[in-house]
Amino acid sequence: MDLDRTTCRRARLARDARFDGRFFIGVKTTRVFCRPICPAVPPQERNVEYFPTAAAAAEAGFRACLRCRPECAPGTPAWAGAPTTVARALRLIGEGALEGDGLDRLAVRLGIGARHLRRLFVEHLGASPIAVAQTRRLLSAKRLIDETDMPLTAIAMAAGYGSIRRFNAAFLASYGRSPRELRQAAVRSPKSEVRGRRRTSDTGHRTRPPYSFQLRYRPPFDWDALLAFLAPRAIPGVEAVEAAVYRRSIEIGAHRGWLEVAAGKPGGLRLAIAFPESREMLRIVSRVRRIFDLDADPMIIDGHLAADPLLAPLVRRRPGLRVPGAWDGFELGVRAVLGQQVSVAAATTLAGRLVARFGRPLATEVTGLTHTFPAPADVASARVEEIGVPAKRAETIRCFATAVARGAVSFDGSMDPTAFRDVLRELPGVGEWTAEYMALRGLGDPDAFPSGDLGLLRATGIRNARALNARAQAWRPWRAYAALHLWQGARDGRRG
Repeated sequence: MDLDRTTCRRARLARDARFDGRFFIGVKTTRVFCRPICPAVPPQERNVEYFPTAAAAAEAGFRACLRCRPECAPGTPAWAGAPTTVARALRLIGEGALEGDGLDRLAVRLGIGARHLRRLFVEHLGASPIAVAQTRRLLSAKRLIDETDMPLTAIAMAAGYGSIRRFNAAFLASYGRSPRELRQAAVRSPKSEVRGRRRTSDTGHRTRPPYSFQLRYRPPFDWDALLAFLAPRAIPGVEAVEAAVYRRSIEIGAHRGWLEVAAGKPGGLRLAIAFPESREMLRIVSRVRRIFDLDADPMIIDGHLAADPLLAPLVRRRPGLRVPGAWDGFELGVRAVLGQQVSVAAATTLAGRLVARFGRPLATEVTGLTHTFPAPADVASARVEEIGVPAKRAETIRCFATAVARGAVSFDGSMDPTAFRDVLRELPGVGEWTAEYMALRGLGDPDAFPSGDLGLLRATGIRNARALNARAQAWRPWRAYAALHLWQGARDGRRG
């Protein structure tokens, strides 16, 4: 991945926050790598080297700066300038794919050879898949040390180190300090925000102390528009949106809990997690980042879409609009099928009935969260007709659940997006709109585009899906964002 040295030099000297996370600066004299916004005195240009990712800097022998904390930079957009295969691999790595199975197994899941996968990573990210995973592990653990009061043993397990010995060795090699010394420094710092203390829930009762994180993003970020999209689609019992806060129940393996997300400090969202298994913290954080599309780069996306006269006024009105993702692709898929040929409100009601009938009760004092969404295997054998849907739609939901339970349909990033759509369209009752909508929100495909959507046709004034598809070619590879701008523009027009 090539970086323009002149652009990088100007950005770092100006400490331009718009470039935060888009490249990193290696200082040859200190062997430290920094963010473009680092408050330290800028080094001479002859003494710096530029890297596209933190992993590339670490693999070149630089260690993370303790002042600007590269672990806090907004996530590098996985799909920006990289092929789909790299984006899918990064998502799997974020879910821990390299922790147990290794590079060969990851390559098999992606349908390519391990050597080819490594070449793609070095070409587009400047580091191998193993180096990317190791750097993510180290920087994620550093954030947990600084921002939570999780025990160090729990942090080591959450970051995937497997043992305290490996955990300590990695930090001594990279920072010259042990995790315990870094924790003590974070607690002493006047800027420290160590979290996790007991707090009172909104209901006034005492609740399990949630861990809290600040999730960084690249501004601008239209939080109100994102919540306005999620609120009417929130599944009763599983999700709740009120007072500018998003809450939902979560389940991973045999463990269940809940989380909430709200606007935080400028450039970040505040995530609070109540979950009994601390080693799942990083996986939860990764999923939440996808729900709110926090790795998007609005400067690039908005600049591209604003070149189209149809989209330009919409982009000016709503800069930083994000594509809402999903905690679980299966849950989103069921919600999409329930929404076929009915209103958003009707689909939400049906989803609430499904959860009440087949979901698992959740013991929590948080208002609005009563269940976790039923698992694919449970829905595959359920009498879905009992919630009031037609028999054919109930059969579609069961077939979809069976496909997910058997692994024929996967939302974890291992499936090629084209193959994903093809498999979905083979299921009875799943057409083009449903497949594209699942790809847009469940798979997180930035170029997904449900051209047959009536709302998009009305917003553009185009009569049919074929013509809209042709019109939308100019919006690639960000047609999903174009769709959100058109939907949001229609909502703004109705309110105006």
